Amino acid sequence: MQNPAEQRSVIILGSTGSIGTQAIDVVDGAPERFRVVALSAGGGNLGLLALQAVHTRAEAVGIAAGNVDELRGLIASAARSEGIERYEPELFAGPDASTRVAAWSGPAGPADVVLNGITGSIGLAPTLAALASGATLALANKESLIVGGALVAGAARPGQIVPVDSEHSAIAQCLRAGRAEEVERLILTASGGPFRGRSREELHHVTPAQALNHPTWDMGRVVTTNSATLVNKGLELIEAHLLFGVALEAIDVVVHPQSVVHSMVQFTDGSVIAQASPPDMRLPIALGLGWPDRVPHAARPCDWTQSTAWTFEPLDAQAFPAVDLARDAAKQGSTYPAVFNAANEEAVEAFHAGQIGFLDIVDTVAAVVSEHAGSSELSVESVLAAEEWARKRAHERLAS
Repeated sequence: MQNPAEQRSVIILGSTGSIGTQAIDVVDGAPERFRVVALSAGGGNLGLLALQAVHTRAEAVGIAAGNVDELRGLIASAARSEGIERYEPELFAGPDASTRVAAWSGPAGPADVVLNGITGSIGLAPTLAALASGATLALANKESLIVGGALVAGAARPGQIVPVDSEHSAIAQCLRAGRAEEVERLILTASGGPFRGRSREELHHVTPAQALNHPTWDMGRVVTTNSATLVNKGLELIEAHLLFGVALEAIDVVVHPQSVVHSMVQFTDGSVIAQASPPDMRLPIALGLGWPDRVPHAARPCDWTQSTAWTFEPLDAQAFPAVDLARDAAKQGSTYPAVFNAANEEAVEAFHAGQIGFLDIVDTVAAVVSEHAGSSELSVESVLAAEEWARKRAHERLAS
């Protein structure tokens, strides 16, 4: 266990996204605990990435797409505006930039922690690279674990993966209350998204703008849409199964609109331990960077001087079938979860392009998963092949 007094070096993948920007806030709030040594981003916001690089003095910066010379110029300009005469980080560009950054090693050696905040299954290769480097993997990119399954789990040493999703961070905290053999069930909470309480019939004419109007969390387009369809909760169910080794049948989902209780663990004696805090991703991010130690004042606690009420409701599986669909895909194993995720990513893009309706997202996923034949063995190649097939098949169905 690392001494919490020691400063940890941190690599942030997906630094310009919601998780990445909040991670930099956490580092800024605890400079004695953390320092950023490398950053990567998709390349859609080079200006912000340049500012982040100068602000953190990152030694390496990567972009998946975009002009590396433009990035170099923006970094130089941002440095000059801060009165810094010479700052030239090592730059990586191309589809494998985040993978190279994840494995980056500076003069002091590999980083202590790699935070994977990339959205989507493109995070698989960076996840495997981070694990191979020996760093602790603070995992916000749930898709890489879900599509990689046993491949990712087998590449990790015990305790090397620390969850950053608020639900899985909550479970990890609750599990400290008992021994593994005393765990009976995991209970994942879901806000219910913007359409909680609506019937399937009432969801026919949902617009992309409505789907992005999440009542609790401020997230990217794909994750926010997944929260509206509850695909995100299906992915989290698979992730909980893989992270904690609990049977799929022993993981429940319950709707909790206030999003204060982030998840719970039920023990064999009937006790239920819950983790509660106001919705703020900086808390699980800080815990992911500092695990197993907490970072003081990472987020504000609940205000117990104010009257409040927490409610819990059963999930309407008829209106939101994504959770059951994800559970079935996980039971089939192999490349089925990868197909589930890839088909969903394509359907979400089609929805926001105005090509299909809201209900068509999960219906498309279900149809593609039902046609999949699986793979005899799980490897990076078989996962990539299954994803390519799923995306192609989803496009064919969407076109019709």
